[in-house]
Amino acid sequence: MFGGGGRGGFGGGLLSVGRSKAKLVPETGVKVTFDDVAGVDEAKEELHEIIDFLKKPKEYERLGAHIPRGILLVGPPGTGKTLLARAVAGEAGVPFFSTNGAEFVEMFVGVGAARVRDLFEQAREKAPCIIFIDELDALGRARGVSPIPGQDEKEQTLNQLLAEMDGFDRSVAIVILAATNRPEILDPALLRAGRFDRQVLVDRPEKKGRVQILQVHVKNLKLDADVDLEKVAAMTPGFTGADLANLANEAAVRATRRGADAIHMEDFAESVERVVAGLERKSRVLIPRERRIVAYHEMGHALVALAIPGADPVQKISIIPRGIGALGYTMQNPTEDRFLMSREELETRLAVLMGGRAAETIIAEPGRIPDVSTGAADDLAKATDIARGMVLRFGMDPELGPVAWDTEQGHFLGDQGAFWRQRRYSEDTAHQIDDAVRKTLKHALERALTILRTNRAELDAGAEALLAHEVMTAEEIPRPKPELRDAAE
Repeated sequence: MFGGGGRGGFGGGLLSVGRSKAKLVPETGVKVTFDDVAGVDEAKEELHEIIDFLKKPKEYERLGAHIPRGILLVGPPGTGKTLLARAVAGEAGVPFFSTNGAEFVEMFVGVGAARVRDLFEQAREKAPCIIFIDELDALGRARGVSPIPGQDEKEQTLNQLLAEMDGFDRSVAIVILAATNRPEILDPALLRAGRFDRQVLVDRPEKKGRVQILQVHVKNLKLDADVDLEKVAAMTPGFTGADLANLANEAAVRATRRGADAIHMEDFAESVERVVAGLERKSRVLIPRERRIVAYHEMGHALVALAIPGADPVQKISIIPRGIGALGYTMQNPTEDRFLMSREELETRLAVLMGGRAAETIIAEPGRIPDVSTGAADDLAKATDIARGMVLRFGMDPELGPVAWDTEQGHFLGDQGAFWRQRRYSEDTAHQIDDAVRKTLKHALERALTILRTNRAELDAGAEALLAHEVMTAEEIPRPKPELRDAAE
Protein backbone atom coordinates (compact mmCIF):
# COMPACT_ATOMS: atom_id res chain seq x y z
CA MET A 1 0.00 0.00 0.00
CA PHE A 2 1.20 3.53 -0.79
CA GLY A 3 3.06 5.03 2.25
CA GLY A 4 2.01 2.21 4.55
CA GLY A 5 5.47 1.44 5.94
CA GLY A 6 7.02 4.92 6.15
CA ARG A 7 4.99 6.76 8.79
CA GLY A 8 7.30 6.20 11.74
CA GLY A 9 10.50 6.91 9.79
CA PHE A 10 9.20 10.23 8.44
CA GLY A 11 8.04 11.40 11.84
CA GLY A 12 11.32 10.34 13.45
CA GLY A 13 13.25 12.34 10.87
CA LEU A 14 11.33 15.53 11.68
CA LEU A 15 11.73 15.05 15.42
CA SER A 16 15.45 14.42 15.16
CA VAL A 17 16.33 17.30 12.83
CA GLY A 18 17.05 19.62 15.77
CA ARG A 19 19.18 17.09 17.65
CA SER A 20 22.88 17.81 17.95
CA LYS A 21 25.15 15.79 15.64
CA ALA A 22 28.03 15.94 18.13
CA LYS A 23 29.77 12.63 18.75
CA LEU A 24 30.09 11.72 22.43
CA VAL A 25 33.23 9.88 23.48
CA PRO A 26 32.94 8.66 27.10
CA GLU A 27 35.66 9.34 29.66
CA THR A 28 37.17 5.88 29.13
CA GLY A 29 36.98 6.16 25.34
CA VAL A 30 39.57 8.92 24.76
CA LYS A 31 42.88 7.12 24.39
CA VAL A 32 44.93 10.15 23.33
CA THR A 33 47.19 11.82 25.90
CA PHE A 34 49.80 14.58 25.82
CA ASP A 35 52.43 11.89 25.14
CA ASP A 36 50.85 11.52 21.68
CA VAL A 37 51.14 15.26 20.96
CA ALA A 38 54.59 16.68 20.21
CA GLY A 39 56.03 19.95 18.98
CA VAL A 40 53.51 22.22 20.75
CA ASP A 41 54.98 22.48 24.25
CA GLU A 42 53.71 26.01 24.90
CA ALA A 43 50.15 25.08 23.92
CA LYS A 44 50.25 22.02 26.19
CA GLU A 45 51.52 24.16 29.05
CA GLU A 46 48.60 26.57 28.70
CA LEU A 47 46.07 23.76 28.63
CA HIS A 48 47.39 22.04 31.77
CA GLU A 49 45.32 24.28 34.05
CA ILE A 50 42.18 23.32 32.11
CA ILE A 51 42.94 19.68 32.91
CA ASP A 52 43.49 20.51 36.59
CA PHE A 53 40.15 22.33 36.71
CA LEU A 54 38.26 19.43 35.15
CA LYS A 55 39.91 16.94 37.51
CA LYS A 56 39.28 18.93 40.70
CA PRO A 57 36.82 21.81 40.13
CA LYS A 58 36.12 22.14 43.90
CA GLU A 59 39.74 23.11 44.50
CA TYR A 60 39.34 26.14 42.22
CA GLU A 61 36.00 27.11 43.75
CA ARG A 62 37.57 27.18 47.23
CA LEU A 63 39.08 30.62 46.60
CA GLY A 64 36.36 31.79 44.21
CA ALA A 65 38.36 31.27 41.00
CA HIS A 66 36.75 30.14 37.79
CA ILE A 67 38.37 28.72 34.72
CA PRO A 68 38.07 30.49 31.33
CA ARG A 69 34.79 29.47 29.73
CA GLY A 70 36.14 28.94 26.21
CA ILE A 71 39.58 28.29 24.76
CA LEU A 72 40.21 28.92 21.06
CA LEU A 73 42.96 26.88 19.40
CA VAL A 74 44.35 28.97 16.54
CA GLY A 75 46.79 27.83 13.89
CA PRO A 76 47.35 26.72 10.29
CA PRO A 77 45.74 23.50 9.00
CA GLY A 78 47.46 20.28 10.03
CA THR A 79 49.21 21.56 13.17
CA GLY A 80 47.34 19.24 15.55
CA LYS A 81 44.54 21.38 17.00
CA THR A 82 41.98 18.55 17.01
CA LEU A 83 44.53 16.07 18.39
CA LEU A 84 45.42 18.53 21.15
CA ALA A 85 41.74 18.91 22.13
CA ARG A 86 41.33 15.13 22.34
CA ALA A 87 44.50 14.92 24.43
CA VAL A 88 43.04 17.40 26.93
CA ALA A 89 39.98 15.17 27.32
CA GLY A 90 42.18 12.07 27.60
CA GLU A 91 44.38 13.66 30.28
CA ALA A 92 41.39 14.95 32.26
CA GLY A 93 39.45 11.67 31.95
CA VAL A 94 36.13 13.37 31.13
CA PRO A 95 33.50 12.87 28.37
CA PHE A 96 34.33 14.56 25.08
CA PHE A 97 31.69 16.01 22.74
CA SER A 98 33.17 16.47 19.27
CA THR A 99 31.42 18.39 16.50
CA ASN A 100 32.13 20.63 13.52
CA GLY A 101 30.93 24.18 12.94
CA ALA A 102 29.39 23.17 9.61
CA GLU A 103 27.11 20.61 11.32
CA PHE A 104 25.06 23.44 12.85
CA VAL A 105 24.42 25.15 9.53
CA GLU A 106 21.20 24.11 7.73
CA MET A 107 18.90 25.65 5.15
CA PHE A 108 15.93 25.62 7.59
CA VAL A 109 15.81 28.60 9.94
CA GLY A 110 15.99 27.57 13.59
CA VAL A 111 17.53 24.11 13.12
CA GLY A 112 21.09 25.22 13.91
CA ALA A 113 19.99 27.05 17.06
CA ALA A 114 18.07 23.95 18.20
CA ARG A 115 21.18 21.83 17.71
CA VAL A 116 23.24 24.24 19.81
CA ARG A 117 20.66 24.07 22.62
CA ASP A 118 20.58 20.27 22.47
CA LEU A 119 24.39 20.05 22.57
CA PHE A 120 24.62 22.15 25.72
CA GLU A 121 21.76 20.23 27.39
CA GLN A 122 23.64 16.97 26.81
CA ALA A 123 26.85 18.55 28.11
CA ARG A 124 25.18 19.66 31.36
CA GLU A 125 24.04 16.10 31.97
CA LYS A 126 27.59 14.75 31.47
CA ALA A 127 29.52 17.51 33.31
CA PRO A 128 32.39 17.72 33.94
CA CYS A 129 33.07 17.41 30.21
CA ILE A 130 34.61 19.06 27.15
CA ILE A 131 32.76 20.39 24.10
CA PHE A 132 35.01 20.63 21.07
CA ILE A 133 33.87 22.60 18.00
CA ASP A 134 36.18 22.17 15.02
CA GLU A 135 36.21 24.75 12.19
CA LEU A 136 34.51 27.37 14.36
CA ASP A 137 34.67 29.89 11.51
CA ALA A 138 31.88 27.98 9.70
CA LEU A 139 29.59 28.86 12.60
CA GLY A 140 31.11 32.02 14.08
CA ARG A 141 31.74 34.24 11.05
CA ALA A 142 31.28 37.95 11.87
CA ARG A 143 27.67 39.10 11.47
CA GLY A 144 26.64 41.85 9.10
CA VAL A 145 29.78 41.96 6.95
CA SER A 146 29.04 39.36 4.28
CA PRO A 147 27.66 40.63 0.96
CA ILE A 148 25.64 37.41 0.54
CA PRO A 149 21.98 37.83 1.54
CA GLY A 150 19.95 35.29 3.50
CA GLN A 151 22.16 34.87 6.56
CA ASP A 152 19.30 34.64 9.09
CA GLU A 153 19.87 30.97 9.91
CA LYS A 154 23.62 31.40 10.51
CA GLU A 155 23.07 34.49 12.66
CA GLN A 156 20.40 32.75 14.76
CA THR A 157 22.74 29.81 15.30
CA LEU A 158 25.60 32.10 16.34
CA ASN A 159 23.30 34.09 18.64
CA GLN A 160 22.23 30.85 20.33
CA LEU A 161 25.86 29.83 20.87
CA LEU A 162 26.61 33.23 22.41
CA ALA A 163 23.58 32.93 24.68
CA GLU A 164 24.52 29.41 25.80
CA MET A 165 28.09 30.44 26.61
CA ASP A 166 26.75 33.29 28.73
CA GLY A 167 23.86 31.38 30.25
CA PHE A 168 25.22 28.28 31.93
CA ASP A 169 26.32 28.22 35.53
CA ARG A 170 29.98 29.01 36.20
CA SER A 171 30.07 26.18 38.74
CA VAL A 172 29.19 23.63 36.04
CA ALA A 173 32.49 22.11 34.89
CA ILE A 174 32.06 22.44 31.14
CA VAL A 175 34.96 23.66 29.04
CA ILE A 176 34.44 24.65 25.42
CA LEU A 177 37.41 24.13 23.11
CA ALA A 178 37.20 25.35 19.54
CA ALA A 179 39.65 25.34 16.63
CA THR A 180 40.03 27.64 13.63
CA ASN A 181 42.66 28.64 11.11
CA ARG A 182 40.83 31.90 10.28
CA PRO A 183 40.52 33.84 13.56
CA GLU A 184 40.38 37.18 11.74
CA ILE A 185 36.85 36.51 10.41
CA LEU A 186 35.26 35.48 13.73
CA ASP A 187 32.54 37.63 15.27
CA PRO A 188 34.01 39.96 17.95
CA ALA A 189 31.25 38.88 20.36
CA LEU A 190 32.73 35.37 20.37
CA LEU A 191 36.13 36.64 21.47
CA ARG A 192 35.09 38.92 24.30
CA ALA A 193 35.79 38.15 27.96
CA GLY A 194 33.60 35.36 29.30
CA ARG A 195 33.39 33.48 26.00
CA PHE A 196 36.46 32.52 23.94
CA ASP A 197 38.60 34.87 25.96
CA ARG A 198 41.75 32.78 25.77
CA GLN A 199 43.49 32.00 22.50
CA VAL A 200 46.16 29.30 22.27
CA LEU A 201 48.44 29.38 19.23
CA VAL A 202 49.18 25.98 17.69
CA ASP A 203 51.73 26.99 15.06
CA ARG A 204 53.98 25.15 12.64
CA PRO A 205 56.72 23.49 14.70
CA GLU A 206 60.29 24.70 14.72
CA LYS A 207 63.16 22.25 14.18
CA LYS A 208 63.16 20.92 17.75
CA GLY A 209 59.41 20.37 17.57
CA ARG A 210 59.71 18.60 14.21
CA VAL A 211 62.21 16.16 15.72
CA GLN A 212 59.78 15.41 18.57
CA ILE A 213 56.88 14.91 16.14
CA LEU A 214 58.96 12.59 13.97
CA GLN A 215 59.89 10.56 17.06
CA VAL A 216 56.17 10.03 17.75
CA HIS A 217 55.44 8.94 14.19
CA VAL A 218 58.38 6.54 13.82
CA LYS A 219 57.66 4.65 17.05
CA ASN A 220 56.18 1.71 15.18
CA LEU A 221 58.48 1.94 12.15
CA LYS A 222 61.61 -0.14 11.64
CA LEU A 223 64.43 2.33 11.01
CA ASP A 224 67.94 1.66 9.79
CA ALA A 225 70.86 2.97 11.85
CA ASP A 226 71.62 5.61 9.19
CA VAL A 227 68.35 7.48 9.81
CA ASP A 228 69.04 10.81 11.54
CA LEU A 229 65.81 12.54 12.56
CA GLU A 230 67.74 15.78 13.15
CA LYS A 231 68.68 15.82 9.45
CA VAL A 232 65.13 14.93 8.42
CA ALA A 233 63.82 17.82 10.53
CA ALA A 234 66.34 20.17 8.90
CA MET A 235 65.02 19.12 5.47
CA THR A 236 61.41 19.94 6.37
CA PRO A 237 61.09 23.64 7.34
CA GLY A 238 57.46 24.76 7.35
CA PHE A 239 56.08 21.21 7.64
CA THR A 240 53.10 20.76 9.98
CA GLY A 241 52.47 17.73 12.17
CA ALA A 242 50.18 16.28 9.50
CA ASP A 243 52.89 16.79 6.85
CA LEU A 244 55.45 14.97 9.02
CA ALA A 245 53.04 12.07 9.66
CA ASN A 246 52.54 11.80 5.90
CA LEU A 247 56.31 11.97 5.36
CA ALA A 248 56.99 9.09 7.77
CA ASN A 249 54.32 6.98 6.07
CA GLU A 250 55.68 7.79 2.60
CA ALA A 251 59.17 6.71 3.70
CA ALA A 252 57.78 3.42 5.04
CA VAL A 253 55.82 2.82 1.81
CA ARG A 254 58.89 3.52 -0.33
CA ALA A 255 61.08 1.16 1.71
CA THR A 256 58.43 -1.55 1.51
CA ARG A 257 58.05 -1.10 -2.24
CA ARG A 258 61.75 -1.65 -2.86
CA GLY A 259 61.81 -4.74 -0.58
CA ALA A 260 64.08 -3.29 2.11
CA ASP A 261 64.41 -4.76 5.61
CA ALA A 262 64.31 -1.29 7.21
CA ILE A 263 63.64 2.34 6.34
CA HIS A 264 66.83 4.15 5.28
CA MET A 265 67.73 7.83 5.21
CA GLU A 266 67.40 7.86 1.42
CA ASP A 267 63.74 6.85 1.84
CA PHE A 268 63.12 9.95 3.94
CA ALA A 269 65.05 12.17 1.51
CA GLU A 270 63.09 10.88 -1.47
CA SER A 271 59.81 11.21 0.45
CA VAL A 272 60.58 14.86 1.25
CA GLU A 273 60.99 15.51 -2.48
CA ARG A 274 57.78 13.64 -3.22
CA VAL A 275 55.80 15.62 -0.62
CA VAL A 276 57.28 18.97 -1.73
CA ALA A 277 57.50 18.53 -5.50
CA GLY A 278 55.24 15.57 -6.26
CA LEU A 279 55.72 12.11 -7.70
CA GLU A 280 58.41 11.57 -10.33
CA ARG A 281 56.92 11.35 -13.82
CA LYS A 282 59.64 9.66 -15.87
CA SER A 283 57.02 8.73 -18.45
CA ARG A 284 56.77 12.43 -19.39
CA VAL A 285 59.43 12.65 -22.09
CA LEU A 286 60.54 16.16 -23.02
CA ILE A 287 61.89 16.97 -26.46
CA PRO A 288 65.63 17.88 -26.47
CA ARG A 289 65.00 21.62 -26.80
CA GLU A 290 62.66 21.61 -23.77
CA ARG A 291 65.09 19.54 -21.69
CA ARG A 292 67.81 22.06 -22.49
CA ILE A 293 65.63 25.00 -21.42
CA VAL A 294 64.69 23.25 -18.15
CA ALA A 295 68.35 22.42 -17.44
CA TYR A 296 69.48 26.02 -17.92
CA HIS A 297 66.46 27.28 -15.94
CA GLU A 298 67.22 25.14 -12.88
CA MET A 299 70.96 25.77 -13.07
CA GLY A 300 70.16 29.49 -13.16
CA HIS A 301 68.31 29.23 -9.84
CA ALA A 302 71.16 27.25 -8.29
CA LEU A 303 74.03 29.49 -9.41
CA VAL A 304 72.30 32.69 -8.29
CA ALA A 305 71.62 31.12 -4.88
CA LEU A 306 75.25 29.95 -4.58
CA ALA A 307 76.66 33.32 -5.67
CA ILE A 308 74.77 35.49 -3.16
CA PRO A 309 76.13 35.28 0.42
CA GLY A 310 73.40 34.43 2.90
CA ALA A 311 71.04 32.72 0.44
CA ASP A 312 69.56 29.38 1.50
CA PRO A 313 72.00 26.61 0.52
CA VAL A 314 71.18 24.52 -2.55
CA GLN A 315 70.82 20.80 -1.79
CA LYS A 316 69.82 19.28 -5.10
CA ILE A 317 68.80 20.04 -8.70
CA SER A 318 66.67 17.81 -10.88
CA ILE A 319 65.19 17.99 -14.37
CA ILE A 320 62.97 14.93 -13.85
CA PRO A 321 59.34 16.10 -14.16
CA ARG A 322 57.35 15.83 -10.93
CA GLY A 323 53.77 16.36 -9.85
CA ILE A 324 51.23 18.11 -12.05
CA GLY A 325 53.29 20.80 -13.75
CA ALA A 326 56.88 20.81 -12.43
CA LEU A 327 59.37 19.97 -15.20
CA GLY A 328 62.30 20.37 -12.81
CA TYR A 329 63.13 21.83 -9.44
CA THR A 330 65.91 23.28 -7.32
CA MET A 331 65.79 22.25 -3.65
CA GLN A 332 67.04 24.73 -1.05
CA ASN A 333 67.04 24.02 2.67
CA PRO A 334 67.44 26.92 5.12
CA THR A 335 70.11 26.40 7.76
CA GLU A 336 67.76 27.56 10.53
CA ASP A 337 64.12 28.41 11.17
CA ARG A 338 63.39 32.07 10.43
CA PHE A 339 60.61 34.23 11.87
CA LEU A 340 61.72 37.62 10.53
CA MET A 341 62.99 38.57 7.08
CA SER A 342 64.95 41.72 6.30
CA ARG A 343 64.55 43.65 3.06
CA GLU A 344 67.95 42.39 1.87
CA GLU A 345 66.93 38.77 2.52
CA LEU A 346 63.67 39.22 0.62
CA GLU A 347 65.55 40.80 -2.29
CA THR A 348 67.92 37.81 -2.27
CA ARG A 349 64.95 35.45 -2.46
CA LEU A 350 63.56 37.46 -5.39
CA ALA A 351 66.88 37.25 -7.24
CA VAL A 352 67.00 33.46 -6.78
CA LEU A 353 63.42 33.13 -8.04
CA MET A 354 64.35 35.21 -11.08
CA GLY A 355 67.43 33.06 -11.75
CA GLY A 356 65.48 30.68 -14.00
CA ARG A 357 64.06 33.42 -16.22
CA ALA A 358 67.49 35.10 -16.29
CA ALA A 359 69.15 31.90 -17.52
CA GLU A 360 66.52 31.50 -20.26
CA THR A 361 67.05 35.13 -21.27
CA ILE A 362 70.80 34.62 -21.61
CA ILE A 363 70.54 31.54 -23.85
CA ALA A 364 67.81 33.25 -25.92
CA GLU A 365 70.38 35.58 -27.46
CA PRO A 366 70.52 35.84 -31.28
CA GLY A 367 71.48 32.60 -32.94
CA ARG A 368 70.31 30.48 -29.99
CA ILE A 369 66.82 29.56 -28.72
CA PRO A 370 64.55 32.34 -30.03
CA ASP A 371 62.60 33.29 -26.89
CA VAL A 372 61.98 32.73 -23.15
CA SER A 373 59.48 30.04 -22.17
CA THR A 374 56.45 29.67 -19.90
CA GLY A 375 58.57 27.71 -17.41
CA ALA A 376 58.99 30.69 -15.07
CA ALA A 377 55.23 31.09 -14.44
CA ASP A 378 55.33 29.74 -10.87
CA ASP A 379 58.55 31.65 -10.07
CA LEU A 380 57.00 34.91 -11.29
CA ALA A 381 53.84 34.34 -9.24
CA LYS A 382 55.84 33.73 -6.05
CA ALA A 383 58.15 36.68 -6.74
CA THR A 384 55.21 38.98 -7.38
CA ASP A 385 53.60 37.96 -4.08
CA ILE A 386 56.83 38.74 -2.21
CA ALA A 387 57.29 42.07 -3.99
CA ARG A 388 53.70 43.13 -3.32
CA GLY A 389 54.12 42.16 0.32
CA MET A 390 57.26 44.30 0.58
CA VAL A 391 55.39 47.30 -0.83
CA LEU A 392 51.86 46.83 0.54
CA ARG A 393 52.39 45.30 3.98
CA PHE A 394 55.97 45.84 5.13
CA GLY A 395 56.54 49.46 4.05
CA MET A 396 59.87 48.62 2.37
CA ASP A 397 59.59 50.87 -0.67
CA PRO A 398 61.57 54.11 -0.09
CA GLU A 399 59.29 56.25 -2.28
CA LEU A 400 55.95 55.09 -0.84
CA GLY A 401 57.36 55.23 2.66
CA PRO A 402 56.72 53.18 5.83
CA VAL A 403 52.99 52.78 5.27
CA ALA A 404 51.01 49.53 5.49
CA TRP A 405 48.62 49.93 2.58
CA ASP A 406 47.08 46.50 3.14
CA THR A 407 46.44 45.58 6.78
CA GLU A 408 43.64 43.06 6.26
CA GLN A 409 45.81 40.13 5.17
CA GLY A 410 44.59 36.80 6.59
CA HIS A 411 47.25 35.45 8.95
CA PHE A 412 47.13 31.75 8.11
CA LEU A 413 45.36 31.28 4.80
CA GLY A 414 46.13 34.50 2.96
CA ASP A 415 43.67 37.16 1.90
CA GLN A 416 40.28 35.41 1.81
CA GLY A 417 37.95 38.41 1.69
CA ALA A 418 39.41 40.57 -1.05
CA PHE A 419 36.45 40.04 -3.42
CA TRP A 420 34.32 42.46 -1.44
CA ARG A 421 36.68 44.47 0.80
CA GLN A 422 37.04 48.14 -0.10
CA ARG A 423 40.44 49.44 -1.15
CA ARG A 424 41.77 51.99 1.30
CA TYR A 425 44.02 54.03 -0.97
CA SER A 426 43.58 56.26 -3.99
CA GLU A 427 43.89 55.40 -7.66
CA ASP A 428 47.09 57.43 -7.86
CA THR A 429 48.58 55.43 -4.97
CA ALA A 430 47.53 52.21 -6.72
CA HIS A 431 49.57 53.27 -9.76
CA GLN A 432 52.57 54.02 -7.53
CA ILE A 433 52.25 50.61 -5.86
CA ASP A 434 52.17 48.88 -9.25
CA ASP A 435 55.25 50.83 -10.36
CA ALA A 436 57.09 49.98 -7.13
CA VAL A 437 56.33 46.25 -7.52
CA ARG A 438 57.43 46.34 -11.15
CA LYS A 439 60.72 48.10 -10.28
CA THR A 440 61.43 45.63 -7.46
CA LEU A 441 60.97 42.64 -9.78
CA LYS A 442 62.93 44.25 -12.60
CA HIS A 443 65.83 44.95 -10.23
CA ALA A 444 65.79 41.30 -9.07
CA LEU A 445 65.91 40.07 -12.68
CA GLU A 446 68.79 42.40 -13.56
CA ARG A 447 70.68 41.23 -10.49
CA ALA A 448 70.24 37.58 -11.52
CA LEU A 449 71.30 38.40 -15.11
CA THR A 450 74.49 40.10 -13.88
CA ILE A 451 75.43 37.07 -11.77
CA LEU A 452 74.80 34.56 -14.57
CA ARG A 453 76.59 36.61 -17.25
CA THR A 454 79.60 36.81 -14.91
CA ASN A 455 79.42 33.02 -14.50
CA ARG A 456 78.45 32.07 -18.06
CA ALA A 457 81.04 29.27 -18.23
CA GLU A 458 79.71 27.71 -15.02
CA LEU A 459 76.13 28.06 -16.31
CA ASP A 460 76.96 26.21 -19.56
CA ALA A 461 78.99 23.50 -17.83
CA GLY A 462 76.37 22.97 -15.13
CA ALA A 463 73.50 22.74 -17.62
CA GLU A 464 75.39 20.21 -19.76
CA ALA A 465 76.14 18.08 -16.68
CA LEU A 466 72.49 18.27 -15.63
CA LEU A 467 71.36 17.17 -19.09
CA ALA A 468 73.70 14.19 -18.83
CA HIS A 469 72.82 13.08 -15.29
CA GLU A 470 69.31 14.58 -14.72
CA VAL A 471 70.04 15.01 -10.99
CA MET A 472 72.92 16.87 -9.29
CA THR A 473 73.72 17.20 -5.60
CA ALA A 474 75.20 20.28 -3.97
CA GLU A 475 78.77 18.94 -4.29
CA GLU A 476 78.42 18.40 -8.05
CA ILE A 477 77.20 21.91 -8.92
CA PRO A 478 79.90 24.27 -10.34
CA ARG A 479 80.98 26.96 -7.87
CA PRO A 480 80.15 30.47 -9.17
CA LYS A 481 82.13 33.60 -8.37
CA PRO A 482 80.62 35.37 -5.32
CA GLU A 483 78.47 38.37 -6.17
CA LEU A 484 80.18 41.72 -5.76
CA ARG A 485 78.11 44.07 -3.63
CA ASP A 486 78.44 47.05 -5.98
CA ALA A 487 77.55 44.88 -8.98
CA ALA A 488 74.06 44.30 -7.58
CA GLU A 489 73.38 47.95 -6.82
